[in-house]
Amino acid sequence: MSTSTKTPLGAQSMQQSGHDASIGELIRECRNQRKLSQMDLALDIAISPRHLSFVETGRSRPSAELLMTIASQLDVPLRARNTWLLAAGYAPRYTEQGLDSARMVQVRAAVQRLLDTHDPYPGVALDRHWNVVLHNHAAARLMGLLPAELTLGGINIFRASLHPQGFAAYTKNFNEWGGYLLQVLQRLMLSARDEALTALAQEVYAYPNVIALKEHTTVDAVNGIKNEPALLVPCILELHGHVLSLFTTLTTFGSPRDITLHELCVELFYPSDEKTGQFLKAQAQ
Repeated sequence: MSTSTKTPLGAQSMQQSGHDASIGELIRECRNQRKLSQMDLALDIAISPRHLSFVETGRSRPSAELLMTIASQLDVPLRARNTWLLAAGYAPRYTEQGLDSARMVQVRAAVQRLLDTHDPYPGVALDRHWNVVLHNHAAARLMGLLPAELTLGGINIFRASLHPQGFAAYTKNFNEWGGYLLQVLQRLMLSARDEALTALAQEVYAYPNVIALKEHTTVDAVNGIKNEPALLVPCILELHGHVLSLFTTLTTFGSPRDITLHELCVELFYPSDEKTGQFLKAQAQ
């Protein structure tokens, strides 16, 4: 889902490259982030390492088909694939419909039905920055705990969960759950060249509780402390004197051809124990 003042991993290369990077630079940056050599990638997509080298250095202009083959192998998001196509002089291939657009009516309704069916357990739909775009009543009750400053302009899961006055104030296992969220945020940054994500990460890394979390993690690593791995990392909250344990699932659309759908995910929370389930059902009633 790091340190308080250092530029997050992946952000430095994004800031240096900017948005005017050549297609060769974009491919090389992505390949290096995936820790693949030119030889490995070339073999994976059945071209010669020499050809790939020429593409990365700008000596050869790749076809649109080759670009999409490389992008698919490197699991490049659809938004970034459009950027690659434009950088190479081709037209974008993927649309970006707003979730409120007429073409998204059926999709939006289907997602909302999924969330409503999940009640009385919390469920939200998230955009690429993990801003909440849809939610059910159970999630609304939880979000009602947040101070006004964390709800202005919409609710972001990273900000709401990691801010010391947000859900972090109720999270009993913040080291575990906060660490998971920081890993998710890190993965999102590595998969996309996104200034908004970089700014969000820099904000989050400056929270005092996140600074303390990173220091705690560093000390454990130096001392070689290892705990017995759990099957899942739960979110353990203490609300109104009740301890709730929840685990989460993330669901995405299969084979999306639209950027909005590709970036949309649904997060559903489930009770880890019977007591939590009973409490949530009682709250709904």
